Amino acid sequence: MHYYRYSTAEVSCCYKYLLFSYNIIFWLSGMVLLGIGLWAWSEKGILSDITKVTRLHGFDPVWLVLVVGVIMFTLGFAGCVGALRENICLLKFFCGAIVLIFFMELAAAVLAFLFQDWVRDRAKEFFENNIRAYRDDIDLQNLIDSLQKANHCCGALGPDDWDLNEYFNCTGENLSREKCGVPFSCCIADPAQTVVNTQCGYDVRNKSPSERATITYVKGCISALEAWLPRNIYIVAGAFLIISILQIFGIYLARTLMSDIEAVKAGFRF
Repeated sequence: MHYYRYSTAEVSCCYKYLLFSYNIIFWLSGMVLLGIGLWAWSEKGILSDITKVTRLHGFDPVWLVLVVGVIMFTLGFAGCVGALRENICLLKFFCGAIVLIFFMELAAAVLAFLFQDWVRDRAKEFFENNIRAYRDDIDLQNLIDSLQKANHCCGALGPDDWDLNEYFNCTGENLSREKCGVPFSCCIADPAQTVVNTQCGYDVRNKSPSERATITYVKGCISALEAWLPRNIYIVAGAFLIISILQIFGIYLARTLMSDIEAVKAGFRF
């Protein structure tokens, strides 16, 4: 039995180690995100009592960190091992997953543009649900506070949305000191203050609209985000373009490496 191999058929070391280097970054980043997510859950006691996950009423940002971490870790692992071991199955999985993610991103962008009213309603509903759960999870609380401070907004459509929260509503049954107030992140920052006044929003919704406007932001965060997008359209488009180029580059490397491997296998004759 004799084996023959065409001299021109060989796996390119350049593409092989480029793909490995490309994926090792995602693999390590995925491990870091997984570590951060698990540490955050450990700090909240969820790892010791996993049933706490089902008792969270709002969106837990740790979920997003974990999901992104798992995806990056899995794809990075498949790409790294597939490149080093010249494994066609792992490379096909990596390439197919990147293609799927790319078209999902493209479809989401197109649908969001075509159905803007539906997206706005879903965003409003999502924000209101998380207003209700504001005090239930520290990570969610920090996320909402950061969003309101960064965009100079308050609530989904306005400060009165905080009536949905049991600690901030104005009902007679509410005995909280925060009754008829808003979180401190709704307050207009005073440049002269070096210490954050966490009580600046107390009783603010009992004041007149003109007086309230001097203390807190009156614009809702949905409107603020809608205004932010046109102002930063080039940044958003640039970020989407960079991500797309990176994904297409990864697909190109994987496809080229698979072609080389298949060419080498085809070069053997029994």
